[in-house]
Amino acid sequence: MAASATGNPRSPERSGNGYPVSEAERNRLASLRSYAILDTDPEKAFDDLTALAAHVCQTPISLISLVDEDRQWFKARIGISATETSRSVSFCTHAIEQRGLFVVPDALDDHRFANNPLVVSDPKIRFYAGAPLVNPEGYALGTLCVIDRKPRSLSMEQLEALAALSRQVEAQLELRRNLIALRHALQARDAAEAERERLFAELQHSYENVRRLADVVRLSSSCKLDVTIPADPDAISPVVDAVAQVARETKSAEGKEFEIEIALREALANAIVHGCRGDKDKKVECCVVADQSGELVVIVRDPGAGFDPRRVPPPTDGDLIYRTHGRGVYLINQLMDSVQFNSGPAGTEVRMRKR
Repeated sequence: MAASATGNPRSPERSGNGYPVSEAERNRLASLRSYAILDTDPEKAFDDLTALAAHVCQTPISLISLVDEDRQWFKARIGISATETSRSVSFCTHAIEQRGLFVVPDALDDHRFANNPLVVSDPKIRFYAGAPLVNPEGYALGTLCVIDRKPRSLSMEQLEALAALSRQVEAQLELRRNLIALRHALQARDAAEAERERLFAELQHSYENVRRLADVVRLSSSCKLDVTIPADPDAISPVVDAVAQVARETKSAEGKEFEIEIALREALANAIVHGCRGDKDKKVECCVVADQSGELVVIVRDPGAGFDPRRVPPPTDGDLIYRTHGRGVYLINQLMDSVQFNSGPAGTEVRMRKR
């Protein structure tokens, strides 16, 4: 089950850094990075498996080591404080080159490790046993390894347990990768839904603009006034005066100027107070159309979300008659021949007609 490292096997060709740089190695590194695990915080599932490996094998040191391009980084560690070491002195680099356990009974008796800085100085490795962590694509990402500071061997039961624990580490790696993929998929779904809602809102806004533009085109030949004012109550009177002047000059709704003036004041006040929330940086538009039949159309637009006029109770109901506000919609409906309240993403429009 274990591959002994006490002999002198022929090593594959290596780069100046001491590890293979073949196409397979580049693919292995790409596979490792797909797990997005390097340099992440400790995780209890990996810590527990590392502690269990040290307990079963009765070693002071145990590691989950992931072999990167020029380093080995420890996802979990027992018995040492370092978080990584150079790959050029790594025992795990040798372990991932084979399948099955890689065992070094005494590093001082192996010419590959006798002068290794990790052997001759801290942590003074003498015994090493590592189980490669092989992913479903067949790439060895690193090892679950146990280390001792004295020469020794493992029993068959310990070797089997170490191999079994390595399979659990592999399963945790896959679970972690799948959870990340799931999270990304959910984020992508949420982003797609948000984008779909944004596009729908844009289309709705475009539709409102087209509808309004169609109204403008249809009425442009008879448009007598189109003015935009800040959401300021002081701006109401000049607009009302201008609309009254248009009514007189065009002789539209002749004799009904007072009703038009009151209805327009209420519509503008509602647009400023409710549609713009009194924000003077927002704008209110007033457009007046007069046709040859003597009909006057006054349109007031604001950027507000609008309301359902059917839900506004008449101020003549019960105690509402004593309220000092809430009469605007009622007055507009009473004073004008027809009134339309339209709301959409582009804002709210009140269209009043007087014949």
